[in-house]
Amino acid sequence: MARFTKSQCRPCPARAQRTTTTDSARTVGFPPRELRDLQLRVRTEQQTPEWKGRYAARSAVEGTVNEFAHGHDMRRCRYRGQGKAHIQHVLTAIAVNIERLSRLPPAEETPTSRRPTAFQNYLDQREIPRPKSWRTPGS
Repeated sequence: MARFTKSQCRPCPARAQRTTTTDSARTVGFPPRELRDLQLRVRTEQQTPEWKGRYAARSAVEGTVNEFAHGHDMRRCRYRGQGKAHIQHVLTAIAVNIERLSRLPPAEETPTSRRPTAFQNYLDQREIPRPKSWRTPGS
């Protein structure tokens, strides 16, 4: 740790860049070399796409927990007993999911239908009528 007195710190031309205080001295801490090297290595690792991908999942989970705790007042239960508290949490989670799903844009694509089975193709090739439930769209 380095401590600069008022008389050392005031005349420094870079003081405005280092501190905003006008009446006290400046104290600067230097971590041990091992900690500094670890910090540099971790900060470098945090710039890789793999780390960012892993952190994105964590960030999403933390956002959901934050929304649950703060947005829906789940830090306190309305009911006594573990069973009732569990039901409250489950129902609130269902409500959150419904709320999120309602905000999604509608799907523009129609779901693709299943391909006809070999038996259905056999009937179609021989122009043998089959029940309507077996028909694929467009046939």
